[in-house]
Amino acid sequence: MFCTPIRRTVVYMSITKDDRLAVRVTARQKETIERAAAVLGRNVTEFTVQALTERAEEVLTDRHTFGVSQEAWDEFIARLDSPARPVAELVALLRRPSVFNE
Repeated sequence: MFCTPIRRTVVYMSITKDDRLAVRVTARQKETIERAAAVLGRNVTEFTVQALTERAEEVLTDRHTFGVSQEAWDEFIARLDSPARPVAELVALLRRPSVFNE
């Protein structure tokens, strides 16, 4: 399995696909899916599996749990709690009149 650098497309090579996934869609949804697949030069199965997998990975990305040492956690919290240092460019930008108030 590898990801292309241009897209977050995961390509599975030499993997036997034994499981099935059946979904019910409206006629309009089916037509939209078929048109989109055709635009990309893919069949509906390829398009649907790719779209569903990418969306599932996107949803799950923010839900991963990871562990850190107590020392790393304490440092992380200390940095969050410490005052922000001023950034001269940001201060200058915020002092300019807003383009939305003109």
